[in-house]
Amino acid sequence: MRRRTIDELLAEAQSRLERLSPPQALAAQRAGAVLVDLRSHDERTREGVVPGSYHVPRSVLEWRLDPDSAFRNPALADLEHHVVLVCADGYSSSLAAATLQELGFTRATDLAGGFRAWKADGLPIVPAPSPDGGRPGMGASAPSRD
Repeated sequence: MRRRTIDELLAEAQSRLERLSPPQALAAQRAGAVLVDLRSHDERTREGVVPGSYHVPRSVLEWRLDPDSAFRNPALADLEHHVVLVCADGYSSSLAAATLQELGFTRATDLAGGFRAWKADGLPIVPAPSPDGGRPGMGASAPSRD
């Protein structure tokens, strides 16, 4: 097998996605899409979160979303969900969304530009909720904006 660079893998992943701009992601969320934040707890605490988003660290994403996983999050493990992944800048979320498509999430995609683009567009942000102390990726969504 020929080695591929990360740039090649990223380009391939992004070519398979219908990536969303921040306003498109907000509209999708309002229409029922599930926004999943892959960033670390520290990043979320420092920068805030998208209201109503779920926190699932990248390291456990597939286990929390795969409906056949013994470690699934019942709120997220539905192949019919329109899933929009959010990372800091829109790179690791692209790779993760392509993987979710392989798991059967045909409507999985990501936020182009990541959380930083969301913030730069002046879209709603709330403080990150405190971790609940349970297993990562099993918590409820972030509070909605007042």
